[in-house]
Amino acid sequence: MNISKEVKGIIKKLEKAGHKAYIVGGCVRDFLLERKPKDWDITTNAKPKDILKLFPEGRYENKFGTVIIDDVEVTTYRVEAKYSDKRHPDKVEFTTKLEDDLARRDFTINAMAMPVQSSKLKIKSLEVIDPFDGQEDLKKKLIRAVGDPEERFSEDALRMLRAVRLGSELGFQIEGKTGEAIKKNAQDLKYISQERIRDEFTKIIMSNQAEKGLRGLYDLGLLKFIIPELLAGVGMEQPKHHIYTVFEHAVKSLGFCKSKKLSVRLASLLHDIAKPHTREGEGDEAHFYYHNTKGAGMARRILYRLKYSKKIVSKTAHLIRHHMFVYNIGEVTARGVRRLLKRVGPEYIADLMELRIADRLGSGCPKAKPYKLRHLEYMLEKVSADPISTSMLKIDGNDIMKMLDLKPSPKVGLLLNASLAEVLDDPKKNTKKYLKKRVKELSQMSDADLARKQDTIGKKEKKQDIKMRRKRWLAEKDEPMI
Repeated sequence: MNISKEVKGIIKKLEKAGHKAYIVGGCVRDFLLERKPKDWDITTNAKPKDILKLFPEGRYENKFGTVIIDDVEVTTYRVEAKYSDKRHPDKVEFTTKLEDDLARRDFTINAMAMPVQSSKLKIKSLEVIDPFDGQEDLKKKLIRAVGDPEERFSEDALRMLRAVRLGSELGFQIEGKTGEAIKKNAQDLKYISQERIRDEFTKIIMSNQAEKGLRGLYDLGLLKFIIPELLAGVGMEQPKHHIYTVFEHAVKSLGFCKSKKLSVRLASLLHDIAKPHTREGEGDEAHFYYHNTKGAGMARRILYRLKYSKKIVSKTAHLIRHHMFVYNIGEVTARGVRRLLKRVGPEYIADLMELRIADRLGSGCPKAKPYKLRHLEYMLEKVSADPISTSMLKIDGNDIMKMLDLKPSPKVGLLLNASLAEVLDDPKKNTKKYLKKRVKELSQMSDADLARKQDTIGKKEKKQDIKMRRKRWLAEKDEPMI
């Protein structure tokens, strides 16, 4: 593991000017774990004005003594006093002691410093300034607050989420007193902005041990201040093939989700969020009709509350809305697969498959991909070149306007959509010759009749689709359809 040239250069220049400087915090922790640090931080006894004299290209980032040089944070040793907003210190004072600076940090594994020249040694021989036994906690795989954990969390309530996040990222356990302090102070999350909560929550669910992270949030009483809607599923039994409660299934589905996309991870956790609100019946007769559509709406509200982007919210809700798709070999035809592709969108199919796999495994199903799902993938590949949107038709709006001497109008769109409905049923009809002839016939119809025509073409397949959807709902009382 090598320290970046920029960091070495900054420290060398500070030391040459008579100052002391060390790499500090999370980068030291990662260095000792032989993980590539995401960021490099430097602490020094040089005051900000002295740092800026040496590095005029730097910028003074905040009132807390941090100067940014080439994306590296260089911070003067400091002590902090009183955190009225449970997030930022009301006042900071610069100090001449490195140990004072380390004492203000959150966890022991983040309260270590190391001189740059030490990095040339082997890991076991490194010179590490470690007044709070962070190295010992690294060996024990423990997240332990520096000093009094209640004081640390009262200073900055976001540290409680950081503890869970570090545990899920590193596979560490939270030390007993630190965990008890989190439980006692969990309500202080209300002082933290939704954006900050969102950022830590995202890192938790995107970690390799996301299930561990979610369980940590629940066990420590933090989850109810992030997504309280999930708690409605705690202890709620599900019929037959679902061997887990609604909440347990959600957490396990997230754990089984291997996608690196945030929208898919969120969908795996929230896809059944509406089940407690749609439950009807008891025991094996219980069902959750239309929990996917209601769940999509609930997910939108939850994610907007957490300040996720419109793009992430839209993608997540779309996946949740369509996660109950059905495919039975011999019952769903190529036409049905094309309609599924059009309804979901080709750009979402792979993500929907990832969600289905997480959903299955999170239900206790032994196989990630049963034969039905593999066959659907085959069928999707088979029809992938078939037209599923008006842009894929062999004629376009300009052709129609030229043929019928029309100006741009809703009628043009109606004719295109009516043509697409026919082509969805039979891709062989997607020829310029056939569509031109058919458009001339369809143009004799009123706009209202054209709109109805779109809904009635392929009536048989639509009825089949409705029938299959009904079977999917009923399958909740039996076994997964796919």
